[in-house]
Amino acid sequence: MTVLAAAVDQAVRIVAAGGAWPLAAVMLVENLFPPIPSEIVLPLAGFAVDRGTMSPVVALGAATSGSVVGAWMLYGVGRWGARPAAYRFRHVVRLPAADLDRADAWFDRHGPSLVFWGRMVPLVRSVVSVPAGMSEMPMGRFTLLTAAGSLLWNAVLIAAGWLLGRSWALVSETVGHASVVVAGVLAALAVYGVIRLLQRPGQ
Repeated sequence: MTVLAAAVDQAVRIVAAGGAWPLAAVMLVENLFPPIPSEIVLPLAGFAVDRGTMSPVVALGAATSGSVVGAWMLYGVGRWGARPAAYRFRHVVRLPAADLDRADAWFDRHGPSLVFWGRMVPLVRSVVSVPAGMSEMPMGRFTLLTAAGSLLWNAVLIAAGWLLGRSWALVSETVGHASVVVAGVLAALAVYGVIRLLQRPGQ
């Protein structure tokens, strides 16, 4: 068994054991370690609701709380770690301060939508917290958008696991495949955007 498979298996065991705190802890780690997918963890939490070992309110609250705390940690990395480093070493990587300012302005316009909808895309839900911190998005706004997006995503997956009961794994398979496709499309768009930027005169 690979390290990744072992980590996912351990996360499933923790959630299967039941309890709000274990579920919140797994969702926190899922934000910091994206290979542990919420597409597997949350339908299992829904199955726990179906068995009566956890209430739907507790399951949703614990999952969302863990997601928000994990996002806060990555936001802090961006705001108090990556941002100062970017300005300090901008001359080394030949990144003008004006470009950083333009990046900030771009994220100010589009960041709220990315933070909200990004909670529903694997990998993006972790990565997007860092540029949010780097652009100094207000903490209150970041928390509200993260909580709203996480609440919606978590509710859908927990409800699906609850409705399917013992067939909760079908949710993981279906949503997991769709998530991979979405992540692939976003990655391709990002690569295309970088290539277009590099092709501009003077870049």
